[in-house]
Amino acid sequence: MKKIISYLKLQIYAKKATPNPPIGSILGQKGINIISFCNKFNDRTKDFSDILVSVFITIYDDKSFDFIIKTTPTSILLKKELNINKGSSNCKNKIIGSISKSKIEEISKIKFNDMLNDDINIISKSIIGTAKSMGIEII
Repeated sequence: MKKIISYLKLQIYAKKATPNPPIGSILGQKGINIISFCNKFNDRTKDFSDILVSVFITIYDDKSFDFIIKTTPTSILLKKELNINKGSSNCKNKIIGSISKSKIEEISKIKFNDMLNDDINIISKSIIGTAKSMGIEII
């Protein structure tokens, strides 16, 4: 039985994994076949749009690996929706934009399979919390 020696979490654009830094550097330190990872990742994300996804990599003692691709982080989905580069540095006093509850529900549906909860209302509340922490008003 293979023994797990490490876990990694990376954010990589779909279809764009290359052996160049930072991916190559990070995986190379762990002894992973970088070309193999890039080919498998790009193949599994070939039907995705060009968006940032989270990748959870499990590395085994025989230098083999498995990975799970998750959806785009909530903060990036919110920034993309509002066409902004970053959240507010002072979310309580500086509102940088607003988003409708219907857009929150759309993002909740995107995030549904990645969340530990199967109640869309609870997922929406989590996304609202992220939005508020970024200085985004819910309308």
